[in-house]
Amino acid sequence: MRDGAIRAAAPLVESQIQPASLDLRLGPKAYRVRASFLPGPSRSVADMLSQLKSDEIELGGDGAVLERGCFYVIPLLEDLALPEGVSGAANPKSSTGRLDIFTRLIADRAERFDLVERGYRGPLYAEVSPRSFSVRARAGAKLNQLRFRRHDPDAPLKTSFALSDEALAGVHAQAALVDGPLNLRDGVVLRVDLSEPLAAGVVGYRAQKHTDVIDLDKIGLYRVEDFWDSLPVRPDKRLILDPGDFYILASRERIQIPADLAAEMAPMDAAIGEFRVHYAGFFDPGFGRSTQGGPGARAVLEVRSREVPFILEDGQAIGRLVYEPMLQVPEALYGEAGLSNYQGQGLKLSKHFEAR
Repeated sequence: MRDGAIRAAAPLVESQIQPASLDLRLGPKAYRVRASFLPGPSRSVADMLSQLKSDEIELGGDGAVLERGCFYVIPLLEDLALPEGVSGAANPKSSTGRLDIFTRLIADRAERFDLVERGYRGPLYAEVSPRSFSVRARAGAKLNQLRFRRHDPDAPLKTSFALSDEALAGVHAQAALVDGPLNLRDGVVLRVDLSEPLAAGVVGYRAQKHTDVIDLDKIGLYRVEDFWDSLPVRPDKRLILDPGDFYILASRERIQIPADLAAEMAPMDAAIGEFRVHYAGFFDPGFGRSTQGGPGARAVLEVRSREVPFILEDGQAIGRLVYEPMLQVPEALYGEAGLSNYQGQGLKLSKHFEAR
């Protein structure tokens, strides 16, 4: 920020800065579009919007309702002038994923979502599509976050920064990454817990199809039963995922992210089932660390089956945590600075719902 690599149309605030990422804010206008798009190597997002936008929506003041099932492109308040050796990668924030708001970052001349090329100079946009609930959004709302990667000039084409399984085994031997056996497969494998009540006697929640609008600025206001169907423990400890339905579940393992690492949940692994897990899958350094210093939080899983019904068994592998090293340990870890809504979590819905 001081060097001008991160710029903003409104003053940046300290609460945007997370241990390993920067929260991005919606600008004052949203554009409804017919479908998702990427600009490609020769066009800007503004060029595409001039052809594709069907409506212009004001997000100032009391904001506007973003309708379920519709696609919007929203210019962000932040833009970038990155050094040549720095790139960016984005994820939806935890609350965004738990509300089933499909959010991806778009940059000018981009050929991939959620990636900002090295040395990028230009504006940023969020593609936003509420999938389960219509939401009221205002300018300044934070739906996604951006982290930065510094590239080694001696390896300019390197694209993977993930630690190997061998390295993760060494980390785990020094400080446990999970509270049970370590299962490695290109990252730490997590399993779903369907065997014991995790919150208010349930093992998960399924989003209802017809609900009221959720105001993104209202915290702890909404009743769970008005938006979610509770899923009790079944005698066979199974759950049948219905195609298109959205579920909130939790991992069997408790996890922690070491101070010098960050982690991302692989969004889908075709080898473990025809479903997608964890739309907002980024974990800052310090996440899950208990007061005793061990793994203390479950990974909350945002799950949607694809084309066919799928039987999920208790203990089934459901996702992988992929770890990357930090350049240095952050001055403040997740849970130590500001409000951390999900530190020490079990099965937990987004912060907008009454606590259970």
